[in-house]
Amino acid sequence: MTKPDKLELQSADVTRKNVEALAALFPHIVTEGLDDDGKLVHQIDLEALQQELSDYTVGGKELYQIDWPGKLAAEFASNAPIGKTLRPNRADSVAFDTTKNLLVEGDNLEALKLLQESFLGKVRLIYIDPPYNTGGDLVYRDDFSSSKQEYLWQSRQVNEVGEKLASNTESNGRFHSDWLSMIYPRLRLAKRFLAQDGVILVSIDDAEQASLRRVMDEVFGEQNFVAQLVWEKGRKNDAKFFSIGHEYVLVYAKSKSFLREQNVSWREEKPGAREVWEEYLLLREAHGADDEAIEHALTSWYKNLPKSHPAKKLARTRHVDANGPWRDDNISWPGGGGPHYDLRHPVTGQACAVPEAGWRYGEDEMKRRIALGLIVFRDDHTLPPFRKSHLRPVAGEVNDVDDGADEESGDDTGLAVQVRGSYFYKQSQVSVRHLRNLMGAQVFNNPKDHEVLSRLFEYVLGGKGGIVMDFFAGSGTTAEAVFELCARTGLNCSVILVQLPELLEDNFKAATGSAKTTIQNAIKLLEDLDKPLTIAELTKLRVQRAGAQVLAKRQASDWNGDVGFRAFTVDTTNKAIVETSPEATEQQQLAGLIDTFKSERSSIDILFEALLDSGLDVTSSVASETVGKHEVLDFDDGFMLACLDDEIDDEVVRAIAMRKPATAIFKDSGFGNDDERINAMQVFALLAPDAVVKVL
Repeated sequence: MTKPDKLELQSADVTRKNVEALAALFPHIVTEGLDDDGKLVHQIDLEALQQELSDYTVGGKELYQIDWPGKLAAEFASNAPIGKTLRPNRADSVAFDTTKNLLVEGDNLEALKLLQESFLGKVRLIYIDPPYNTGGDLVYRDDFSSSKQEYLWQSRQVNEVGEKLASNTESNGRFHSDWLSMIYPRLRLAKRFLAQDGVILVSIDDAEQASLRRVMDEVFGEQNFVAQLVWEKGRKNDAKFFSIGHEYVLVYAKSKSFLREQNVSWREEKPGAREVWEEYLLLREAHGADDEAIEHALTSWYKNLPKSHPAKKLARTRHVDANGPWRDDNISWPGGGGPHYDLRHPVTGQACAVPEAGWRYGEDEMKRRIALGLIVFRDDHTLPPFRKSHLRPVAGEVNDVDDGADEESGDDTGLAVQVRGSYFYKQSQVSVRHLRNLMGAQVFNNPKDHEVLSRLFEYVLGGKGGIVMDFFAGSGTTAEAVFELCARTGLNCSVILVQLPELLEDNFKAATGSAKTTIQNAIKLLEDLDKPLTIAELTKLRVQRAGAQVLAKRQASDWNGDVGFRAFTVDTTNKAIVETSPEATEQQQLAGLIDTFKSERSSIDILFEALLDSGLDVTSSVASETVGKHEVLDFDDGFMLACLDDEIDDEVVRAIAMRKPATAIFKDSGFGNDDERINAMQVFALLAPDAVVKVL
């Protein structure tokens, strides 16, 4: 080891990674050329690539695809690297040292670029509720290619050359195009985050449903489309034609073929099943082995339930045996075409009537189920028997007929489950009241329902934990939905939220009617708490309050109880000067300053930029200690050690090397000269030969 690795301190260059991937597959298509800065880089010979893929390429204009003015620029925006970072904000965080949750304040395209290497292929569920294209402002700017255009986060609404964020009025000739150019690069980046069994859910209304469907077909693949859900929220009696009170949720898998290979089936516990089972247990305790008495009492319990109770719909599950409540169920083959054979009645000895659609099971399976007591014969053979469907299926009872018409099944350990339908109803005012009670005032007009999302998340996560992401965090509903899910089921899920710090005062100027009152409430709430008047601050406050409330009402003892979050802010790089074009900065000036850092940035700021550049998990532990006269930062219990002081001596280099970290980081300018840098490398070669030494 003679020379340390140099960290670039910018987000991943996705285009370069794609070139490298092509080069690995087809080495002969790679040539060399000079980039805009005169550096030698790999380039792709398009003619050679087309020849390699000649049987699978198409050309010309008559292609089936979605296109719009600005698409190429939007595609470039998703791939281009940026020289920014995430600065940790301990003061705004909750349980900074222990939480695995993130709340990032800033533009979500930038945040996604910065987080992508750390969470590449690790997110199991993405849910977003992007701004609907209703003719208002789109406060998202996608031109990140120029270093001259940096946000002035003090104003939060203009770039440093005074340009306003994009407005998208209905009179704009690019009305749909602007919205598509906003959502497209974000979806392309989102795909990179998804695990192989990952799923993305996107809420949308009628205005852009068709466009979004086409875009998601392109980004995620039409073959990975799962469903288009309809969420009905209530009727609008003042509508002129039809009451449009619904929204959609588009569902796509990262790889539906992978889910099939893993035999993944999404199911949810039947609503009300748990209450029925708990009542049965009480009755069993009261009546012992008297199944008839339990059955009679259970039937009365059903009758006395209010109509709105979810268990009311399970009233057919009133029979009882040693395995608990059950109901009679169809024994014919779904859809017809089932097997026909003689099934002898145990009393008459005659062949039972065969269902018109055929038996649900083959002969061997039928015999097995009869032996388990899961088949009930009628008084005689003139009618086919029926099968038992237990509320808590016994071992071997799970339906093994693969058919979409069977809406109920179960598993071998839990209560009866069912497949969700693509339509569901939940009145929107329920979530409005909940959030008003939580925040002490109505500060959001149309929040999503956290209970609906919690059940939906549970369904697609399939009983496994993982990372959930929402990069249009808004009112923070996704975080509360995840907290509620974990508290209820015992799953341990972490959440990543991103929210733009839109100014409430600017929203107030454009608002009318009840929206103006809502924003006034939000401004007063934040003023009373001496907080900045932005939507991001409301997000933080809601997540904090919701977390405390959920934790106080936790149901699952095996949940880790993580309702905190590490707060980060998207900001300019910690380096004092960012390399720009020769026209912007003289090369002589850059030479002396390129390794210096901004004086107001702390060593923790610099460390997290290094973590992002290295693709490490920014939720892992970070501790500070003193070695001699130096501060040493310990990331992930010794995995990475960093000394980012301006002057580094042999003592701290040797102390870090003796602890044999996987990675050690220093400021390049911390070494006084080349000899000191070489000596440090020799120390690591001797004491920690497997360590990777990097400099900033």
